Amino acid sequence: MLWFSVIIVVGLVALVWSADKFVNGASAIAQRAGLTPMMIGLTIVSVGTSAPEILIAIMSAWSGSGELAVGNALGSNIANVGLVLGITLLVKSISLNQNTTFIDLPLLVLVVIVTGALLFDLTLSRGDSFVLLAALGLFFLHIIRNGQHSSGESGATPIPSLSPLTAWLTFLGGLGLLIVSSRALVWAASQIAAALGVSELLIGLTIVAVGTSLPELAASVMSALKGQADMAIGAIIGSNMFNLLLVLAIPGFWGTLSLQAEVLHRDLVAVFVTTLVLALAALYGWNRQAGVSKLTRNTGAVLLALYCAYYLWLFATP
Repeated sequence: MLWFSVIIVVGLVALVWSADKFVNGASAIAQRAGLTPMMIGLTIVSVGTSAPEILIAIMSAWSGSGELAVGNALGSNIANVGLVLGITLLVKSISLNQNTTFIDLPLLVLVVIVTGALLFDLTLSRGDSFVLLAALGLFFLHIIRNGQHSSGESGATPIPSLSPLTAWLTFLGGLGLLIVSSRALVWAASQIAAALGVSELLIGLTIVAVGTSLPELAASVMSALKGQADMAIGAIIGSNMFNLLLVLAIPGFWGTLSLQAEVLHRDLVAVFVTTLVLALAALYGWNRQAGVSKLTRNTGAVLLALYCAYYLWLFATP
């Protein structure tokens, strides 16, 4: 038990350090490629930080533990909005552009609703997985079409000036260490949880979900501190899209998976509520004259409170 605790502490230190390098590299790549921080966040950053969830989903489905992957996908979405964005907003307010406020966030709410409709029969079939994967393709077309028109946050901290080789080495090195350190954290925490006799679904919703959301937390906080708030929110939206449309779909490709009723009535409801609150907060904070929507510390406090309430609900469920 002590050895696993040491791994968790070392993993946290490595996570924070690698997140700083990761954001520096991604920002430099965005600038040199002529892309906005938002588009980098929605694509490269979100795919990179979703890699642990994707790997866990594949391994879980391969070993016949599909519920772990489902719990991980839904739990990570709740953690990304409630924990990651909640803490990020407590560190620094975030300004959202028009596309994020009126297109990206409503799309995320719509994806949650579609996911609920597919899982309403408490099964995840191969057909459901193909529908989710097709929706992911449409999302990619959307960000490719509109990403170039997203504007960066005004007054942002200047992006680090790095040579192309240095930028890519910094980005890939940071990404690699992010994945390795987060996987070490998840493994150690899962070992502790298993020793305590915690169920597979609960492990996926808590230990694994929080562990795989740590890259998003580290990268988002670092992005906000560096003034690249567009990248922070873009990474969270993109990661949640990947969790629902790819990570959740993976177990279905191995065969029809039967789900517990709590997955729909408790966990997916929590995903919907946290996502809807975020979208409504963005609409409420819209300033037509400035052309931006402001997410403040108050929104962060509400999201974090919802996350804590979900955990109370989770452990109160028999």
